[in-house]
Amino acid sequence: MIIEAGPKSVFIVPTAHGWNLLRSSSLNGAWNVRLLKDLAEAVPLLNSEDELILGLPVAAVLAQRFRLPTIDPTEFPEMVRIQIEKALPFSADELTTDFEVIEQNETDSVVSAVAVRNEQLAELAAPLVERGHIPRQVTVYAAQRASTHAPEGQALMIYPEGETLVSAISENGKISLMRTLEGIEPEQLQTDLPQLALSAELQGINSSFPNVLLDESCYELRDTVQQILDRRPELVSTETPPAPVKLNLLPESWRLRRSQLVRRGEWRKRLIWAAAAYAGILLLALGYLGFTRFEVGRLDRRINREAPQMEFVRATEDNWKSLAPAVDVRYYPVEVLLHLFESLPSPDVRITVYNQSARQILVDGEANSAALAYQFADKVKKNPDLRIFQFTMADPRILPNGHAQFRLEGRPK
Repeated sequence: MIIEAGPKSVFIVPTAHGWNLLRSSSLNGAWNVRLLKDLAEAVPLLNSEDELILGLPVAAVLAQRFRLPTIDPTEFPEMVRIQIEKALPFSADELTTDFEVIEQNETDSVVSAVAVRNEQLAELAAPLVERGHIPRQVTVYAAQRASTHAPEGQALMIYPEGETLVSAISENGKISLMRTLEGIEPEQLQTDLPQLALSAELQGINSSFPNVLLDESCYELRDTVQQILDRRPELVSTETPPAPVKLNLLPESWRLRRSQLVRRGEWRKRLIWAAAAYAGILLLALGYLGFTRFEVGRLDRRINREAPQMEFVRATEDNWKSLAPAVDVRYYPVEVLLHLFESLPSPDVRITVYNQSARQILVDGEANSAALAYQFADKVKKNPDLRIFQFTMADPRILPNGHAQFRLEGRPK
């Protein structure tokens, strides 16, 4: 799977005097390039959301070109893995490997296989990994350069990594052969480049090199390389950004740890959002509580301010209630007694005693039956002219002759 560069992609690649850190500076396609002496300097420049892609130098990897029979695509990776284990002097547990298909037909497949020792990779990337900056992809810078500058055909690339000069042969944007050159002096190049061409021929690679790419920082070697290879080198600069490549040498243990860190980051974000929501709700609650207290205080002050007037109204109401029997016609004994007689359900109900004071009305009576007594009490309660009173009646007392003696009490509402 080819990993495409996104807006959060950050590339760290080797250069002549350390490393280059490439980061997109804006949405207009511009990239910032920052020179680092070592990977420890990259740590403060990275954040947890960066999609880090680490390009390894040629000296850190092992490369091999194979020609294998074309078989079922599902079985092809396993066959490549077996060939890598046979060709390299390390056990499978010590290596992380990957491969790219350079060319393929019905019978043969040419494969570029690359491996890195896990111990060496851990030592190289320790400043990043120890701080939790685990790359999304670990690839080879030579492969990135080949995919960028020579995606088709064959090319020879010469460029500096660290204090040395390296060469890489690519076919269709895939690395076929990589070597570290012994020096940059013309005499040394006169020896190293022909040896590189011979090694290429032994692996079945055309050594005519139709494209020669020389890093612009090695401009002074342009004439020397042209004299040796009989071809004018093309100058290339730092890729901003490098083209995407399939090669990924990310160890499985790093992949698992990175997944854990990603999940942890997602949970951290969720917790932050939950805490922010809780804080927002708490602030709203505190604001509502403050507003409620302010309103309660305002109402208390208003009640206290209007208390004298309310006390005057209550006192006036009490005075009017005490004077009501004297000034309100509805409280006159004659009127009340008249309405009581109007409420008698039949002549079989008789009022025997009537007493009235400012606070109470007592009506004693006798009915031929308890049912008539209850009918009388019910009619009194429903009489519209007597609604200013609240009447109650206890259970009637049954006399020996079967009559019911009752008492009806009424109080002003």
